[in-house]
Amino acid sequence: MIRVQRYGEQAALVDVDRAEQVLGLQAALDDEPPPGTVEVVPAAKTLLIRFDPGLTSFERLSAEITRHSVADGLRGRGRQVTIPVRYDGDDVTEVARESELTEAEVIERHAAAEYTVAFCGFAPGFGYLTGLDPALRLPRRSVPRTRVPAGSVAIAGEYTAVYPRESPGGWRLLGRTDLPVWDVDRHPPNLLTPGTRIRFAPR
Repeated sequence: MIRVQRYGEQAALVDVDRAEQVLGLQAALDDEPPPGTVEVVPAAKTLLIRFDPGLTSFERLSAEITRHSVADGLRGRGRQVTIPVRYDGDDVTEVARESELTEAEVIERHAAAEYTVAFCGFAPGFGYLTGLDPALRLPRRSVPRTRVPAGSVAIAGEYTAVYPRESPGGWRLLGRTDLPVWDVDRHPPNLLTPGTRIRFAPR
């Protein structure tokens, strides 16, 4: 179900039920953008759509949005990136214990899935990846770390992610990659843009 509400004078906020539906609606809007659309910004279960009030109105935009499908995902559409990972993270043992798996099974399940970047947030280049095996969906650490190294591959809730730079964080660390996911000298600097399909390759 799509719910659209005003977000100031030049934007609409669209709510859906699941992150996968955000990707589906974003794909539909990318293929057939409503007249007057300036920018579409995905988040966990919302899309912010900025529009030019000289070209359209909130009412017309809302009508255009609600006629689109919210079918899940962008499967097979986004480009694919393979990220090499050393699965030697500090939380592998803890994740195995809490998920009632062996450490080898944790690594196997994490690496077996295909992920999709649903949205970006927290820090530049920090992509929230959907597709995590349900057995690995654990809450964040009760006590966040003050320092998580750049390149750390981690899980929290229904998402997995790669820390683009050193920062505090409460996600569970499974491993680390040397592949830079954020590089200001690259165009675009963000490797993990929404819709990108991700595979993790154990090293």
